[in-house]
Amino acid sequence: MSHPGTLVLIMAAAVLAPLLADTAARRVRVPLVVFEIALGILLGPDVLGWAHRDRTIDTLSDLGLSMLIFLAGYEIDFASVRGPTLRRAGTAWLASLAVAIAVAFGVSGGHPFQAFVIGTAMTSTALGTVLPILKDGGDLGGRFGAVVSAFGAVGEFGPVVAVALLLSGRRPGQAAALLIVFAAVTAAAVLWALRPRRPWFSRLVDQTLHTSGQFAVRFVMLVLAGMLALASSFGLDVLLGAFAAGVLTRLVLQGTAPGSREEVFGRVEGLGFGFLVPLFYVDTGIGFDLHALLHDAGALAMVPGFLALFLVLRGGPVHLLAPRDLRTGDRHALALYAATCLPLVAAITTIGVDQKIIRSETAASLVGAAMLSVLLLPLLATRVRGRTGPQAVPAAAEESEAW
Repeated sequence: MSHPGTLVLIMAAAVLAPLLADTAARRVRVPLVVFEIALGILLGPDVLGWAHRDRTIDTLSDLGLSMLIFLAGYEIDFASVRGPTLRRAGTAWLASLAVAIAVAFGVSGGHPFQAFVIGTAMTSTALGTVLPILKDGGDLGGRFGAVVSAFGAVGEFGPVVAVALLLSGRRPGQAAALLIVFAAVTAAAVLWALRPRRPWFSRLVDQTLHTSGQFAVRFVMLVLAGMLALASSFGLDVLLGAFAAGVLTRLVLQGTAPGSREEVFGRVEGLGFGFLVPLFYVDTGIGFDLHALLHDAGALAMVPGFLALFLVLRGGPVHLLAPRDLRTGDRHALALYAATCLPLVAAITTIGVDQKIIRSETAASLVGAAMLSVLLLPLLATRVRGRTGPQAVPAAAEESEAW
């Protein structure tokens, strides 16, 4: 490690961020990730110049990104979002992707790969940011929460697949073939995960849960490492492997240790959100090109411009294709939640900059706009719903709706 003090500074920022978020919550709720990135910018070379990136920090940051996508995959309960709602969510995302790439093609001056990176980033949804808000408001288990989960799940899964398909460094046809093979292997793993586990497996999970053995946690880490290695061996982006590992882990824990599933995942989540994920976000702030953003009038002007595009290109199709049983206020709130983004924007732009597809100024504009989205859009969504009141419709109400 060429800059050993940087890791200490990053962890200090990770500790300080929740304190700042708690203080700010007395007036306005600011997502924790905003403080983590902001503190990274403050520590980085464009402000204080105390923190410097090196190979060790980059490796830990990559692990943090993988853990973030893993946790996002675990959050999605596909059993509860299937049916007409999921089809509407998929159609809305595909419409957003087509229009966003077309708009980005013009913004990027006709460069197809730049257009793909920018367009895909603008179609993502920060489901991990939105779900805690719904949970705190008591909406997660109702009809509105199920709809937001469906549209948000597609908004996370779709960009991950798209990036794996077209930013793998292979020709689209080759990448598609490899993606199909990867999907087949993953499907086989899902079928294995759905099989009842033998009694010794569940017994070992329970016996080691409060010992140094931690069998379940180690098994989850093995699933994550295995899926990362599998995606890498197929030449696909490791984010796809991380996402698939999250889905598999949820299925395995549901069938193996339903009584201790939450505690097991809580420990994995503690490792992720306690160490690796904040390290990725703070490191994203350290690498944030603030100098280019502030000294490039065009890049600075694109921050509100990209925020408006998030609303129009992602929120617009969601609003149009929202289930018909939702009230007007709920449709507005759904569109605002769907346009809330940051984690995948940071991930996709990081890949784009590393592969020299987009400029750091463009990445800074996108990340800046995404930070504004998590600051403003959930707050607006909450107020929009507050004026009309929550909708007391059962979660399964639309299963009988004709598509």
